[in-house]
Amino acid sequence: FETPSAGSARVEGVEPRRRPGEAIRRIGYVSQSVGLYRGLSVADNLGVGASLRPGLDVAGAAARLERLGIPLTRRAGDLSGGQQAQVALSIALATRAPILVLDEPLASLDPLARHEVLVELATAIRDGRTTTLLSSHIVSDIEAVCDAIVVLGAGRVLLAGGVAAVRAAHRIDPDGGTAGPGLVARIARPDGGTIALLRSEEPGLREPTLDELVLGYLAVARPRAAAGEVAS
Repeated sequence: FETPSAGSARVEGVEPRRRPGEAIRRIGYVSQSVGLYRGLSVADNLGVGASLRPGLDVAGAAARLERLGIPLTRRAGDLSGGQQAQVALSIALATRAPILVLDEPLASLDPLARHEVLVELATAIRDGRTTTLLSSHIVSDIEAVCDAIVVLGAGRVLLAGGVAAVRAAHRIDPDGGTAGPGLVARIARPDGGTIALLRSEEPGLREPTLDELVLGYLAVARPRAAAGEVAS
C-alpha cells in the first residue's frame, strides 16, 4: 500500500476510489469467519470464487487442498476449523493477488491447526513472493511468519518496524527498577515481580521477546485510552 498524500491512498499504484475493481483484483482476503459457503462442497466454493474472480487458479487451489488431504467433495460446513481456514487461504492464494490481507484468520483454531496453517502460509509467501498483511492478537503467529510488525493501540500506531530491528532497539531490565527517558513501561510478571522495557541498546541487558515488546507498548496505551486520549 502507498499513501503518497492525504486522501490518495493507493494499492500498487491504483487509487481505490477511482478504480475500485482494479484495486480489489490486487488483493486476496481471508477473514476471521473464513467466508465459505458452508452448504456447498469445497469444489463448489472454488467455483464460486472463480465466478467472482476471473482468472482464479482453480486447478492450483484444488491440487493444494488434495495435497493437504482435504476432500473437494466434502461440504465446507463439515470440515474442521483448520481445514476451513486452509480452504479459504487456498482460494485467496489462487487469486494470485500481489497483496494478501489476513484478518485474524487463525483466532479460533487450536494450536496444532494454527501451526499447520502458518506453515502453509509461510511456504506460500516464500514461493509466491506475496506481500502479506496479517492481523493477529497471537504474537507467536506474527513472529513465525512476519518480517515487520505494527502495534496498534488507543487508535494509533504505537510501534512499527522490522521485527529484528525493533527488538534490537529495546532491552529488558529484569529488576524493573529502571526509571528515566529510556523507560517504555513496567510489565508485571506472573510471579508478582516486575520487569522494565527500555528503549536502549545497553549490552548488559537482554533483548525483549516479541511478547514483552508488544505487552510493554500496549500497557502504555491503555491508560491513555482510559483517559479519553484521541489519536490525531
